[in-house]
Amino acid sequence: MFGTPKERLDFYRREIHYEMGMLSSRTNAYLTAQSFLVIAYASSMANLNPAWGEVFTLVIPGLLALLGLVNSLHAWPGIQASSDIIHHWHFKQTQLLRSEPKMGRAYDESPLFSERESNRASFDKSLLFSRRTPFLFAGFWGLMALFSLWVQLS
Repeated sequence: MFGTPKERLDFYRREIHYEMGMLSSRTNAYLTAQSFLVIAYASSMANLNPAWGEVFTLVIPGLLALLGLVNSLHAWPGIQASSDIIHHWHFKQTQLLRSEPKMGRAYDESPLFSERESNRASFDKSLLFSRRTPFLFAGFWGLMALFSLWVQLS
């Protein structure tokens, strides 16, 4: 399938780039949905209608918090899958660079990657925001559900 190690490296890089784009798109869509839910939650908590405001501010914020929690639980598998695929291609790229020492000079005269750039721990840091976001919002929605109950029942 690949004629040269450079073609293989180019393929790995394209796959990493594509999956990073997918992860970014998933994270952006998730954050957009969460921001609209936060706005709807805040608006529903500010309802002052004397006829049905108490019931509305008791039921709707709780439902929005539940929706936010379910949304977080549904977003996690897609974000995790993208992250795992990125790790796979990054691992393949790292193995290629280690097995082909001259690949570091394929594009220019300086080494392609230093050990610090290609170790897994430093690469994981670049994915940390996307991987943590669903858990942070799940906790946030749990707290908001408890808060809305506390405000209405106290």
